[in-house]
Amino acid sequence: MKFLKCSEGAIPPSTGKRVAIVGAGPAGLGAAGVLRCKGHEVHVYDSLQEPGGMLIFAIPEYHVPKAGVRSGVQELVRAGVNFHMRTLVVGCSEPAPREGASVRLEDLVRDFDAVLIATGTWRSRRLEVPGEDLPGVYVALDWLFEFYQAQLGYRSMDEVPPLGRRVMVVGGGLTAVDAVEVPLRYLRDRFGIQKVYLSYRRTRNEAPMSVREFNRLIQQYGVEPLELTVPARFSAGPEGRVASATLQRMRLEAVPGDKRPHPVPVPGSEFEVEVDAVLVAAGELPSPPFQPGCLGIELNRDGTVKTDQKFRTTTRKVFAAGDVRHGASLYGLALKSGNDAAASIDEFLRTGSWS
Repeated sequence: MKFLKCSEGAIPPSTGKRVAIVGAGPAGLGAAGVLRCKGHEVHVYDSLQEPGGMLIFAIPEYHVPKAGVRSGVQELVRAGVNFHMRTLVVGCSEPAPREGASVRLEDLVRDFDAVLIATGTWRSRRLEVPGEDLPGVYVALDWLFEFYQAQLGYRSMDEVPPLGRRVMVVGGGLTAVDAVEVPLRYLRDRFGIQKVYLSYRRTRNEAPMSVREFNRLIQQYGVEPLELTVPARFSAGPEGRVASATLQRMRLEAVPGDKRPHPVPVPGSEFEVEVDAVLVAAGELPSPPFQPGCLGIELNRDGTVKTDQKFRTTTRKVFAAGDVRHGASLYGLALKSGNDAAASIDEFLRTGSWS
């Protein structure tokens, strides 16, 4: 995967300008590749063990080969991009971690000529239903992250949270696809998985994953679709672990001005499904490294970082790009966002203009 936007031997003389990039995912790596080719000194900070973000730690190998990502990162390293891995960036009043390296966002803003926030969407929506915190009910993105950590050798496979014979996946997006497919591809025998349910509040026709993907999961893996359902609650068995999911049937209502119909509960339609584990993929949320108002950086109502068309935040010399700016997306859009933000950063470094 190509991140550097010039040949390694074509890096121009140093401009004397220094840029800090917070987040080593596709947006951060793309921005680093553009800025280094402009002659700027680039430092990338990330809390994970290696660069790549979701390309390494949240997307399956059969979709994005890790070797390609790592090759692109090594090209950046040879070109002079500095990576500070296992380093958490914390903002303003947030406490520093007790263990591991950290750096404060305000120090980066003080010490660098420009800062790019590219921390993605590592938080997940909650269902806000009883029993959601029971053992065996997992956030799908977190569970997948644990699996990839083990697959990459950063932890033992024994540390991957167990699933069991009957698994329910909740959601209709791409994370839900991975939450179905990864356990069945890699861990079916290890966990003795026999049945996977897919609960989605609309029908496959409205699913973000596409009708084709929905049908493929059914045909290829024998997934049992539970369309037009949402979990109403999860209940524990004798050992305290989740043992059943009570689902509420839904119907769809057209809403003027909205492209997709809205799901509405059908009264008296609850039913129970026995499960050994649940993977909740209800959508990802932006994960900026600060609370609203830190350094005057404002957030939008949906939690994304507020910017103008040039990727500038409400604080001088601080920019934002990728999913933390526009919400969860495919990695190609995040990569382009990082490239475009880098062009704006370069303009700012050359002109000093913020107007």
